[in-house]
Amino acid sequence: DRETRTRTAANHTVTHLLHSALKSVLGRHVAQAGSFVSADRFRFDFNHFEAISYSERLEIEDLVNKWIRDCLDVQTEITSYSEAVQRGVTALFGEKYGNEVRVVKTGDISAELCGGTHIDTTGRIGLFVIVDESSIAAGVRRIEGLTGEKAVNYLREYQLLTSGAAEILRVPEGEIKSRIESILDETDQLKKK
Repeated sequence: DRETRTRTAANHTVTHLLHSALKSVLGRHVAQAGSFVSADRFRFDFNHFEAISYSERLEIEDLVNKWIRDCLDVQTEITSYSEAVQRGVTALFGEKYGNEVRVVKTGDISAELCGGTHIDTTGRIGLFVIVDESSIAAGVRRIEGLTGEKAVNYLREYQLLTSGAAEILRVPEGEIKSRIESILDETDQLKKK
């Protein structure tokens, strides 16, 4: 199923970009602690000591989406494990590798040992969006995300929700937060009375 494989490959390639973006934004201590990739979504687990702030989340999304727009080549090669390590290729701690390994290189952004399916250029990912970030264990965080058409649909649903809230509150979309705060203040005052 070419379509399913292409969407899965896009989600897999974006986990490599995400890994690099997390290191760039949060620090070099970030390392992958697990992942799940399917045609519909992906999740990426990594070690980090605190929740990602809203501004960090935006910075990570912006960086990954820039690399997508840059249409970076994704290349694979088979090499010896020792040569890959000497070149600084990222390997997962605790994984067992044979004498020969497959390196997946994404432009100058990422080089990781990986046996999975990938796309040939980052531009085919289309769009990347983080839909959730949470703690799954002490010192381990999880990001869940979408790419391509699934990401576009997610953003459209979000826009629909926002416009619906604005309509109910009878304010422009940019004033939703302040209107909710005003209603909560008014509710608190009425409770006191």
